Amino acid sequence: YISLFLIGAFVFSFSTSLAWAEEATEVDAMIQPDQIRDLEARPALTQEIQAIKEKMQAERQVLKDKIEAARTEAKTKMEALRESLKTEKDQVKAKIQEARLLGREKALERFDSKFEKMDELKERVDALIVKFEAKGVDTTNAKTFVATAETKLTEAKSKIAEASTLLAGSTNQLTAENKEKLRTLVKEAQTLLVDAHKALGDATKSLKDAVKAKNAVDATNN
Repeated sequence: YISLFLIGAFVFSFSTSLAWAEEATEVDAMIQPDQIRDLEARPALTQEIQAIKEKMQAERQVLKDKIEAARTEAKTKMEALRESLKTEKDQVKAKIQEARLLGREKALERFDSKFEKMDELKERVDALIVKFEAKGVDTTNAKTFVATAETKLTEAKSKIAEASTLLAGSTNQLTAENKEKLRTLVKEAQTLLVDAHKALGDATKSLKDAVKAKNAVDATNN
C-alpha cells in the first residue's frame, strides 16, 4: 500500500505555513483541462496535445515575464525617487515623502514574500504529484487544482505589479481616484491569493483521496 503519512504531514504543514493567506490579468487557457484529458485519450493526437500544452506554457511565461518587468521597473523608479529626495531643500517635506515611499516599498515587499511562499508550496504539491503518479495513483484532479492555483497566483501577481506601477509614480499622496484603484487592486490580489491557497489545499486532499482509492483497489485485487 502507498502510505498516507507523507500527504498527512504535508497537509498539516500546508495549513500552518499558509495561515498568512487569510490576512491578505489574464491567463485564460486556450483549452480547458477536461478537454485536454479528452484529447489525451486519443493517442493519434499526442503531438497536437503537446503543441497545445507548449503554447499554453509559452503564453503563461510571456505574462510572467511582463509582470516581472513591471515590478523591476517600479522598484527602479522608487529607488530613483528616493535619490531625488536627497536634493529636496524642504527637509520636513523630504522626511514625509521618504516615510511615504518606505511604507509603499514595505507593502509591496510583503506581497512579494507571500508570492514566494505560495510558489514554494505549489512546487511541493507538484513534487507530491510526480511522486504518487509514479506509483500509479490517479493525479488528474490534483493537476487540475494546481493549474487553477497557478492561474490565480499569476493573476494576483499581475494585480500587484499594476499596484506597484501606481505607487512608483511619485512620492506625493495618491489622488482619490488612484487610492480607490489601489484599494481595488490590493483587495482583488488578496482574494486571488486565498483562492490559490484553497486550490492547493484541494489538490492535496484529492491526492489523499486518490491514494486511498488505489489502496482499496490493490487490496481487492490481492
